Amino acid sequence: MKAEDIEKNLQTITENGQHLSPILPEGIKNYLIDIDGTVCDDIPNEEPERMLTAELYPDALVTLNKWYDEGHIIFFFTSRTEAHREYTEIWLKKHGFKYHGIVFGKPRGGNYHWIDNHLVKATRYRGKFTDLVDKEVTIQVFDDEHHE
Repeated sequence: MKAEDIEKNLQTITENGQHLSPILPEGIKNYLIDIDGTVCDDIPNEEPERMLTAELYPDALVTLNKWYDEGHIIFFFTSRTEAHREYTEIWLKKHGFKYHGIVFGKPRGGNYHWIDNHLVKATRYRGKFTDLVDKEVTIQVFDDEHHE
C-alpha cells in the first residue's frame, strides 16, 4: 500500500450518530518501529555523524519490507529529531527500506506505556526480527471493568 492509499483504506466509524476516529481494515496493521538499536546500531542523537554509517540489522530489512509488501503500514517512530531527518532518510533509502513515513521526536529513555482509545500491541525488540507469534502475557490496564 502506498502512502497516498492509507487514507483511502480507512473505514468510517459512527457511534450514536457521531463520527469517531476511522480504523484500518481487518488484518492491516499500523507498525511503529524504532530505528536506533532496533533496525540498526544504537546511535545517540549527540553523535549524528554516525547515523550515515550505522550497521544494518539485515533481518529487520527483510521483515519490514515483507510487511510493507503484505499491505501493512510502516512508520518509523524515533527519538531522532527533525534535525536528523536528512541523514535518516538517506540511510533508509541506501539500505532499501520500504516505509510510509517517519515520526521524529519520540521521548527518550524507554519505559514506554502507550495509552490510546485504539487497540495497542507492543513487541520488544531483542536482537532478531521474525514473523510475529502469539504469546500470552500479563499487562497493566485501567480498572474499567472491560478487561479484554
